[in-house]
Amino acid sequence: MALVSSDSERTMATYLGAAAELIPSEITRDMFEDYSFVFIEGYLVQNQELIETAMKLAKSKRCKIALDLSSFNVVAANLGFLKYLMSEYVDIVFANEEEAHAFTGMEPEPALDKMASICEIAVVKIGKDGSLIKCGDEVFRIKPVKANAIDTTGAGDAYAAGFFFGLTNGLTLLQCGNIAALVAGKVVEVMGAKIPENAWQELNAEVSLLME
Repeated sequence: MALVSSDSERTMATYLGAAAELIPSEITRDMFEDYSFVFIEGYLVQNQELIETAMKLAKSKRCKIALDLSSFNVVAANLGFLKYLMSEYVDIVFANEEEAHAFTGMEPEPALDKMASICEIAVVKIGKDGSLIKCGDEVFRIKPVKANAIDTTGAGDAYAAGFFFGLTNGLTLLQCGNIAALVAGKVVEVMGAKIPENAWQELNAEVSLLME
């Protein structure tokens, strides 16, 4: 359940439902056949055997592992295990500034440096100030998209979707970040986590321009 306040910020009351009953033996190696990326939400990190099994099997199929830290509370409660996952399996990490601080104890830019020293690509989202992406020695500063924000629910997932669209189409990290910011900017203008069907034609046109 997403609780949205008058400043457009949201608080999640999370119920994992059937996901809480998932066990490692139900994850099989062939589930990752023909995939290049596996995106894992940090909300399930309390089930350590499950999440490590999924990452291990995905790696055996040469998938790149992306982890969204999901919540600063989750990070704080599972810091040691998350650091282990980052060092052993994770190729791409997504975090907002609170999650990045919980993971590193640092402000966004040094936190970005720290996380990028552990995995291939680090992304730190800093709200109205845009986002930061680092890969190796390259840092990309992604400008925010002007938006009339009424509900930030789904912004992080929309950002990741735009980012992966760019990666899977062979775009630069700067293009990936700009598309991610654009998609996230669109979803915060509506109540709920889904961009309306009637907005996609214009959005697709804007994405096409960013791909040039």
